[in-house]
Amino acid sequence: MPTIAVLGLGEAGGAIGSDLVAAGAEVRGYDPAVPAPDGMTAAGSEAEAVAGADLVLSVNSSHDAAAALEAGVGAAGGGAVWADLNTASPGLKRELDAVARAAGVRFADVAIMAPVPGRGLRTPMLACGAGAGDVGRVLGPLGASVEVMDAEAGEAAARKLLRSVFFKGLAGSVVEALEAARAAGCEDWLRRNIVDELTAAGDATVERLVTGTYKHAARRAAEMEAAATMLEELNVPPTMAAASRDLLTHLSR
Repeated sequence: MPTIAVLGLGEAGGAIGSDLVAAGAEVRGYDPAVPAPDGMTAAGSEAEAVAGADLVLSVNSSHDAAAALEAGVGAAGGGAVWADLNTASPGLKRELDAVARAAGVRFADVAIMAPVPGRGLRTPMLACGAGAGDVGRVLGPLGASVEVMDAEAGEAAARKLLRSVFFKGLAGSVVEALEAARAAGCEDWLRRNIVDELTAAGDATVERLVTGTYKHAARRAAEMEAAATMLEELNVPPTMAAASRDLLTHLSR
């Protein structure tokens, strides 16, 4: 069984690390703020956790990713792979890759493609970079689902974030619309309408959204201006409505 270091034992790192322990791996965990779960060997630093590990999973935050790498990469052996699972920009992933390469350590950009709670190690992951294949070979037999891309570090992060632009934007619009509908006294009606639209969505829906947005940008910008004004009248900040108006205004030009 492999020796795996998990840096960051919050919601994601703790769940993934615990599943690795249950699968039989030797897991060393380090987090300055969270104690290591049962079955995991607690380390006192990044370097202590990484020393002698076959695979390092950095699951802290994009803000801490560079500091964790710099603190631990020197203790990683030449056969180790440093996998960064943090949600970070493609540019930061490439910077981390360069630091790892300079230390003689293979790097993998790993994007977690779904919420971890309830899934743990089984959460779908997308990996690229020099160490991506090794991530799949180590974690796959332990129960992970890792799709390996033949691409440089940063591409997995890019795909995750492009999806986030769509899905988090959609979620924000739904939340704002329902808040306004609640203030207007018709939340149930709008909720049913949203469910119906999402249930019926398909390839044609996406094409209609894209084509219609470009074709009718000027008219829809005026419509979203009215929508933003209505939300203000309902005392609901029109964050998403105003952003839609601004995008449509830009496209109309």
